[in-house]
Amino acid sequence: MKKIDYQKLEKQLKLEKKSCWEIWDGKTKKEAFDFAEGYKKFISESKTESEAVETGIKLAKENGFIDIKEAKLLKAGDKIYTVNRDKSLFLARIGKQGLDKGMKIIMSHIDSPHLDFKINPFYEDENLAFAKTHYYGGIKKYQWPTISLALHGVVYLENGKKINIKIGEQDDEPIFMITDLLPHLDRSIDSGGKAEYHKIKGEELNLLLGSLPVNDKKIKEKVKLAILEYLFNKYGIKEDDLASAEIQVVPSEKARDLGFDRSLISAYGQDDKACAYSSLMSFLDAKVVDQTQICVWTDREEIGSDGNTSTQSLFFESFMLDILKLSQNKGGLEEVYHSYNISQAISADVTVAVDPDYKDVYDLRNACRMGFGLAIEKYTGHGGKYETSEASAQFIYELKKVFNQDKNIVCQFAGGTGGKVDQGGGGTIAKYLANRNIDVVDAGIALFNMHAPLEIASKADIYCAYLGYKAFYQG
Repeated sequence: MKKIDYQKLEKQLKLEKKSCWEIWDGKTKKEAFDFAEGYKKFISESKTESEAVETGIKLAKENGFIDIKEAKLLKAGDKIYTVNRDKSLFLARIGKQGLDKGMKIIMSHIDSPHLDFKINPFYEDENLAFAKTHYYGGIKKYQWPTISLALHGVVYLENGKKINIKIGEQDDEPIFMITDLLPHLDRSIDSGGKAEYHKIKGEELNLLLGSLPVNDKKIKEKVKLAILEYLFNKYGIKEDDLASAEIQVVPSEKARDLGFDRSLISAYGQDDKACAYSSLMSFLDAKVVDQTQICVWTDREEIGSDGNTSTQSLFFESFMLDILKLSQNKGGLEEVYHSYNISQAISADVTVAVDPDYKDVYDLRNACRMGFGLAIEKYTGHGGKYETSEASAQFIYELKKVFNQDKNIVCQFAGGTGGKVDQGGGGTIAKYLANRNIDVVDAGIALFNMHAPLEIASKADIYCAYLGYKAFYQG
């Protein structure tokens, strides 16, 4: 009987996981670091949805894309974009064979957890001026006090003028902060006799704005009035105008290299702008193929994708109908739906990386690692696979076939965000694409500190996402 070489058999049969840094040569590593420089600039300048869309349009125009309103007749290779209410961006490169042969779609979201000003935010207490906030998305409230914060947004004045607000990003500008209770006074005893510490409540996420009063003894709220006076003198804003405002409170930190080797990035909003940037750059660099290529940045994913700028909005169908019309095709929604049936999509969203300090919450055999490449989640959801879609075996096979053509595209596969079955979970926009009968899978970047004011990503994973998305578009 022939002796079996089990070491050779193990190499042939067993899945071997290696990080990108172990696989890549020096040239590819340098490309990853170079790619990260553009990404850091983008994410530092695009902290809100509107800012991201503005930057995305600029990049698209630099690469020959035109507003769909300017297009007269679309043909293979034409590049167009459109915007939905300044918060969602849709781009298309027309394929050689038209929509009847399906599409290659990558969709990501550009909203991130933050704090919003309430409708009537300003008040004064103990001779200090504050702003009331309401948190957006899933946050851990204790992470927001005591950090440096900036204001981004827009205000529409009573005369209809639009005022853009960005305060706290430059070194010569003031920053803002939420206060916290000092440990010396934070000792209470629960019913069991154990020390219990204060838990931050949503109504305590109040932003400190200033302390200088106006010089008039007859004014009741002197500091608040001083803040209003400043806003009026600088921007023409009255307190009533804040009802027609969208002001976000976000960390003022810029993206920074992390670690002695600079292989990691610390930044606000990497969920999901890491995938958004990688998908856009791959889209801009992709070549014309038979199928039409679509890149979408959408809004409101962090609160369930509800609203007219979200993935559930019918604006996507409107965009498809415009493409059909400009292609001199008389088809309507029926043709759009037919195209969906034979299209493939990637929901480009982040997932969690195994944090060595909290290993007990992960299924370590089915979780993603930092630096191990493009993280593909066959399904997300929670518990019994609730509130998710699941990619078919055939679609996963086809993706693997495409990615395996480039040795630099390193992939790792997971499901349910890599956590233990009953530990928790999360959802993405994939299910809304699946509801349109599109083959879709989640493929993105594994993070530390997801939903925290500063998240951590690997430069290897960001570049690997770019390579994978580009291969998908051209495959």
